[in-house]
Amino acid sequence: MAISTAVPARVVTRLEWLVLILLVFSVAINYVDRGILSVTGVALSKELDLKPHELGYLLSAFFWTYAGFQLISGWLIDRYNVLLVFAAGFAIWSTATALTGVARGFAALFVLRLLLGIGESVAYPSYSKIIAAGFPERQRGIANGLIDVGCKLGPAAGMVVGGLILVRYGWRMVFLSIGVASLLWLVPWFIAAPKIGSVSSMRARYQGPGFSDILAKKDAWGTLLGLFCSNYAWYFMLTWLPQYLLMERHYSTRMMALTGWLPFCATAAGATVGGCLSDAWIRRGASPTLVRKTFVVGGLAGCAVFLMPAAIVADQLAAMSLLILAAFIYGLFSGNLWTITQTLAGAVAAGKWTGIQNCAGNLAGIAAPIVTGFIVERTGSFYFAFVWVCVNLVISASSYLFIVGRVEPVSWGRSRVQAAAG
Repeated sequence: MAISTAVPARVVTRLEWLVLILLVFSVAINYVDRGILSVTGVALSKELDLKPHELGYLLSAFFWTYAGFQLISGWLIDRYNVLLVFAAGFAIWSTATALTGVARGFAALFVLRLLLGIGESVAYPSYSKIIAAGFPERQRGIANGLIDVGCKLGPAAGMVVGGLILVRYGWRMVFLSIGVASLLWLVPWFIAAPKIGSVSSMRARYQGPGFSDILAKKDAWGTLLGLFCSNYAWYFMLTWLPQYLLMERHYSTRMMALTGWLPFCATAAGATVGGCLSDAWIRRGASPTLVRKTFVVGGLAGCAVFLMPAAIVADQLAAMSLLILAAFIYGLFSGNLWTITQTLAGAVAAGKWTGIQNCAGNLAGIAAPIVTGFIVERTGSFYFAFVWVCVNLVISASSYLFIVGRVEPVSWGRSRVQAAAG
């Protein structure tokens, strides 16, 4: 007999909301740490005499380990205490960021980017596990939307703060100061997180579904392809947007720092709006399938509609306005993305499913920086880079629309799920 793994409706405690806020800050730090190389790329390349394709490899190196270690992180998080696994990963990635500021050459930078990816690989499987365990369906939209706010405000903050530090103190101080400051987040985490019962009671004394069980589901393949193609667009913006503004739109470094964060803020706003509206729609009786797919497919397709003109118009203000609008619409998708995975997987499989999905999705983090670097180097323009981003957005929308089925908990066989009281 099959059993459902859906988390029953429950009241989310104040402490759980506090831990969610800490997670929002953690994902902001996560994206600051991984993204500041794109802010410092021009200055760093000049000092170390790096060519565009070498910078592309550095921008992509993070994702080589980040993608692969998703599987290991997902397994660890479903098997051991997610709160401790997450804290260990956080410490690793913050330390790698700080050490980047003292690196002396391409090889050292490359190794530290690999280490950064290992540390950050724990993040999204942990977020999914905690949200799937502690938040019912009717509140997962806003919970994931807030996580996405941190994800999008992180690059915005990194661009502003990193850019201003860069102008005044140089690229090495950017990494040193941000890496050391990030470690302070661990203090409130160790005070608050161990007290939340919804996660600590799940300390995996069960045999949940394995990777093969998840990959046997057609829905899983839809989420894998959907995240890869949508992430291609996101990682294009994260790794190359500052260079695009500097190289093609001829922004000064200060102007890039002061205005380049706006598209990321727009995505954060879109994620908040999308999360709130989708949860409200579900509370009024609409099915999760209709609600989540409407926001996910509409956000992806709408982003493509407005992103392509942003690469064509000559006027600088018009181009930035279109980028901001496209980013806001993308946020409607990204604020609902992980609710689909969490609902399908349930708390019992959220870590592994998210790990597999994020592994596939972040292969785009390897591809996007390198492909974009070669396109820019060969054509001298970002036009075809934007074209390929839009193609990926359309493929992602099609995947969620046609391959992912009903958004409802998957039933895992009893032989694969043998839960014991924690």
